[in-house]
Amino acid sequence: MFWPLQLLLVASLLGPGLFFAYTAWDDYHRIRQYSDERIVRALDVVQEHSLKAFQTIERTMAETNEVLRGLTPEQILTDEARLQSRLRRTQDALPQIEAIWVFDKAGRPLVSSTILPVPRDLNNSERDYFKVQAEQDSGTYIGKTITSKIGDIRFFVVSQRRPTQDGSFDGIIAVSVRPEHFREYYGRISRALADSISLIRSDGEFLARYPSRGNEPLQLTPGNRLMPAIQSNTQSGFITTVSQLDDIERRIGYRKVPGYPVYVTTGIETASMWQELWGRMGQLLAFGLPATLGLFAISLLALQRTRSFHAEVERREMAEAALKQAQRLEAVGHLTGGVAHDFNNLLMVVKGNVDRLRRYPMEERQKRSLDAIDTAAGRGASLVRQLLSFSRQQTHDPEVVNLSRYLLDLQDMLRSSLRGDIAVDMRLPPGLWNIKVDPNELELAILNIAVNARDAMPGGGRLLIEARNLSLRDPEVASLQGDFIALSLSDTGSGIPEDVLPHVFEPFYTTKDVGKGTGLGLSQVYGFARQSGGTATALAESGRGTTITLYLPRTLEAAAGGSIQTTEPSIRGGHGHILLVEDNLDIAEVTRASLEEAGYRIAHVADARQALAALQSGAAFNLIFSDIVMPGDLNGVDLARIVRSQHPSLPVLLATGYSAVAQTAMDEGFTILRKPYDTAELNAAIDRILGVVALKASA
Repeated sequence: MFWPLQLLLVASLLGPGLFFAYTAWDDYHRIRQYSDERIVRALDVVQEHSLKAFQTIERTMAETNEVLRGLTPEQILTDEARLQSRLRRTQDALPQIEAIWVFDKAGRPLVSSTILPVPRDLNNSERDYFKVQAEQDSGTYIGKTITSKIGDIRFFVVSQRRPTQDGSFDGIIAVSVRPEHFREYYGRISRALADSISLIRSDGEFLARYPSRGNEPLQLTPGNRLMPAIQSNTQSGFITTVSQLDDIERRIGYRKVPGYPVYVTTGIETASMWQELWGRMGQLLAFGLPATLGLFAISLLALQRTRSFHAEVERREMAEAALKQAQRLEAVGHLTGGVAHDFNNLLMVVKGNVDRLRRYPMEERQKRSLDAIDTAAGRGASLVRQLLSFSRQQTHDPEVVNLSRYLLDLQDMLRSSLRGDIAVDMRLPPGLWNIKVDPNELELAILNIAVNARDAMPGGGRLLIEARNLSLRDPEVASLQGDFIALSLSDTGSGIPEDVLPHVFEPFYTTKDVGKGTGLGLSQVYGFARQSGGTATALAESGRGTTITLYLPRTLEAAAGGSIQTTEPSIRGGHGHILLVEDNLDIAEVTRASLEEAGYRIAHVADARQALAALQSGAAFNLIFSDIVMPGDLNGVDLARIVRSQHPSLPVLLATGYSAVAQTAMDEGFTILRKPYDTAELNAAIDRILGVVALKASA
């Protein structure tokens, strides 16, 4: 129904638009052709000037060589005044020449057109224009821009070899050329020919340029387009590029100076070309297309608003998706923290009673049943630990780790965890920085990655472990900045599909068959890296292997060099009085029984207030063993702080399945025992604390 109007609308835009586009295209090519003709004319002039300048310098060196022919260095030094006057006359006649020097084969001056007498202690054997001639006859060599050792003058040197009668090296003739001679000439002709003019060596170093940035040496950077163009077409050519010197885009023409390893370039700013084009188009627009442009502007505005609307919708959808993901992960964290304490308490009762039952005689079938119960409890504890690690609520006990030594010590254990058809290789460069992390969590993270790699290589393969120092000055990796160790584990397995890769660090996400994976391995890796102050990334390609990289922050602290030798404590082997603070009666009963069987005397209270009352009653205790999460206005950490303040010599051991303040307590120096623990871990922790107390008492 509306198609005629739509067709008219399209025609009203398309017809004038095509005409305008063709006119602009034709004018642009005309302007570019005219600019290229200007550049060519400029190249003709500049090339001719450069060729004559270098030919004049060559003739000067040939004339100097004839003047010195047959003279020994001693004769030249003897006749220095006359020779200096002769060279001075030649220099005065040629404005491009700054000085003429003659050096012996050791690089020391014999005569100069500017200095009389020449300094005998001057040695220029390290200059490039001397070394290339000393190594072989390099013809006419044009050196780099340098600073004189006398007078602090910037110049470049053209040199030729001085042979003896038998053709061996007898020194050089060096002509110093000041870039100002060329720059001044370029400045005089630039207005009529080109915006920029340069003289460049074949290796990309500027000898002279207009406009100039000063006397500092300039070198084309590797990313500059001029050098690749010269390498592909060594005689002449055109490019359009942004100058590395002043960030101005120009149309550049270059041409080689015949017989010399230098190029001349001339350029015209593309802005002036566009300015001329837009000037012509402006006239066309002003007089021919006002109505069309008005219609076009309205259409463009509608299109832009539509695009903005769709972009806003997409942005909101992405924001909502990110918010849902963050809420889901936060929910996992809250859920984990909520169930971890009670779940670990249940596991604590299970493991404690398993330990007690093991002490009684039983049949083999009963032992197997206890082993199954203990294994299941251990797996449950591991799942909770991995969930806590992902949600960054796991308590960490960071230590300074020398990663090279740590990984080498871990190598045998890794090989035993993998199959025999998987090779484990390590690339650890010298000088790796130290990191400060929880060694146990680091070991678990490496094992989780290694086990995933093993499952991805059913037919065997290779696991490569690499580490390197990395300084992130910009937020390059997950908004990280600073010094990090990048620890990468790469396998040669089946890789990860592209649609799966964004989800590998999510908890419970797994592509393994039912019963072969919990989906918590890589989530623990991610949580550990984030809680340590870094991050983890995954790179993979289906069928080509996977690389998991941990970014762990550097520490300037030194790693411990060895273990500390201690003497045996005076209170060991189950002798002492322990105050047990535990509100869960089942756990209290299991713990009391374990400690009493170990030989300790136990007094049990249900909360922190009762514990403080027991201390005020005058009872003597060797240790307070308290849960962190307890009913009442004081938790275990509050109790530990009060005990430390009022009874500084009385040690405190804290236990928790999960607590938001557990990490704070560990940072304050309190010893934390993670639930569920077994009898051996409990006894070891108590022995360690009482041993430290005994050492302090005997010191």
